[in-house]
Amino acid sequence: MDAEMTWSQNRGALQDGGVKTVSITEAARINNVTRQAIYVAIKQKKLKASKEATRWTINLEDLEEYRRNKYSRTKSMFNGELLFDERKGYYSVNQAARILNVPAQKIYYATRVGLMKAHRKGAAWVIHVDDIKYYQENYLNRKPKVG
Repeated sequence: MDAEMTWSQNRGALQDGGVKTVSITEAARINNVTRQAIYVAIKQKKLKASKEATRWTINLEDLEEYRRNKYSRTKSMFNGELLFDERKGYYSVNQAARILNVPAQKIYYATRVGLMKAHRKGAAWVIHVDDIKYYQENYLNRKPKVG
């Protein structure tokens, strides 16, 4: 390492003339993903990185840009509209599960057996808030019959 480059203990970042860089391990830790996910992002040219000798380094600004542009299911579009638009009352299976405080598997089961309505848009299941409320009132909050 040349004399200008120092290791910052508190950030884990290398500083080279004011440019902060991190290793693949640090980038994975910062993004809360595996090292393999970082390698894949680099290979797919979604994350800029440079290889010096045998080590990859990633500029922190490039890592931040990658995080901003990273795929998010909540931003998924279908025919030019958001799939899961809370303002219009459309939720994913996982969002519905969080709202109802039940496992996602219970929501999948309820849709499969017809207890909850869900609609397919592309590869995703979309559930309207009215259907979530109906399921909650008629199946989750119902009192068991005695006798």
